[in-house]
Amino acid sequence: MAENILDFKTFSQVTDARWYPRYHLAAPFGWCNDPNGMCFYKGQYHFFYQHYPYAPQWGPMHWGHAVSDDLAYWKHLPIALKPDAPYEVGGGCFSGSAIEKDGKLYLMYTGHLSATPEEEAAIGYGHIEFQCLASSEDGVHFEKSEKNPVIEDTDVEDKDISIHDIRDPKVWEHNGKYYAVLGSRTPDMAHGQILLFVSKDLTKAWRLKAISARSEGNLGGMWECPNFAEIDGQDVLIFSPMDLRTDDGTFYHDKAAGVLIGKLNYKSGIFKHGDFQYLDKGFDFYAPQVMQTPDGRAVIIGWLDMWNVDMHEAKDGWAGQMTVPRELHVKNGKIFSTPVKELEKLRKWKPITFGNLVIDEATTFDGVSGEAYELVLTIDAAKSQKFSIALRASELEQTVLTYNANGTFKLDRTQAGEVINGIASVREIQIEPQDKLKLHIFVDRSSVEVFINDGAEVLSARIYPKRTSQKIIFTPEDETLVIDSLEYYKLDFGLPHPHIKDTPEDLTKKFPFLKS
Repeated sequence: MAENILDFKTFSQVTDARWYPRYHLAAPFGWCNDPNGMCFYKGQYHFFYQHYPYAPQWGPMHWGHAVSDDLAYWKHLPIALKPDAPYEVGGGCFSGSAIEKDGKLYLMYTGHLSATPEEEAAIGYGHIEFQCLASSEDGVHFEKSEKNPVIEDTDVEDKDISIHDIRDPKVWEHNGKYYAVLGSRTPDMAHGQILLFVSKDLTKAWRLKAISARSEGNLGGMWECPNFAEIDGQDVLIFSPMDLRTDDGTFYHDKAAGVLIGKLNYKSGIFKHGDFQYLDKGFDFYAPQVMQTPDGRAVIIGWLDMWNVDMHEAKDGWAGQMTVPRELHVKNGKIFSTPVKELEKLRKWKPITFGNLVIDEATTFDGVSGEAYELVLTIDAAKSQKFSIALRASELEQTVLTYNANGTFKLDRTQAGEVINGIASVREIQIEPQDKLKLHIFVDRSSVEVFINDGAEVLSARIYPKRTSQKIIFTPEDETLVIDSLEYYKLDFGLPHPHIKDTPEDLTKKFPFLKS
């Protein structure tokens, strides 16, 4: 059984930790992508993720699993789900969510059944997706329901719904009933949409309530990884649209992750909403999962990567990592995203602080450098017309943040290290000019996350510098840079460090049960 994988040091395939994160979640070996099943159960935060344990590349999906007492320090648990049912052949156990009922933890996920090339030629399509349940008494060992699939393709026949693309259920309870939103598209693949299902008992008898929301043609041809939460009195639909238009500059990439803010009518199932808002305008952010913490906060973690681009860590035996946990708020109709307060527990060393700095040339500060740290800045933007901050910098490498008084903020990873093909290297956004510019920056061995003005905008990116590229350089590019306050924190290891193997082992020989 999958739970036999207990000693991750023994079975790690990581050959070099140069880019393996100190405090961002990542699989102990192999591949990971979408966050799944984020929840609080029996006194711990549980986080699952799409995982292929054989190799640092996508394959039939398993559910990896990690837990934390505080959202800062994590430990790995055994694989929770593996593709061993007829409705999971080929694709595996795709994304989903978690919910507690009667003391048990339930996982609701998508079984992805892939056709062989011969079958696809005969029937005209390549896959079908089903919705399934698994449950656990202890939050570690899961049994799949004998009633699976609980939602089948026949449940949406004769609707304006593609039966081949219905996935990633997010389940919650409301007034004694269970609801689930699923990502979908129209049969002509022109419109992404969200389906709302309802059940009286969770474990059976799910029915389609409505096509809750739909793209009008300008927001992608497929919506996946939907999440739903109430945030500051507003209903918020979180999802990841695909096939977005980039030719007219409307979107930065053909995939994104963002929100629609509005109101769900539980009687009709229709979600009325405003315009799409990005959760993160950086290069690498996708498929975020939301949960409500015991104190009522809405917290998300996203995949800090993007599809169809270079992931250079794969040559080291692993691929993919997550963002830091982020708290969501809605203010005046706009989504805000800030790092959770629990991350302060990683500040194990005395901070380095400065105040009232006036800089007139490229400047570094003693001790303000490294490969894994937190940087909190308040800059007098009224007196700093244009400036740059180079992160993970050396003579040859740097990841550069640039601000201009007209509100232009730029993230440039052109010289950040190993070149990332498949996506642009410069991301430029407009922010509302203010007298004070607040930056909250998290840097790890192969990632940068920048929270601007208390989370009004966020930019996230993967980078692949040499370990020796550790400088932070502050440069005024128009007279002076005035920094009201600077706080630097070196951050602790937030998850177990992988055991390094000189020669990778063949996991399938040690664990034949992992085979799909």
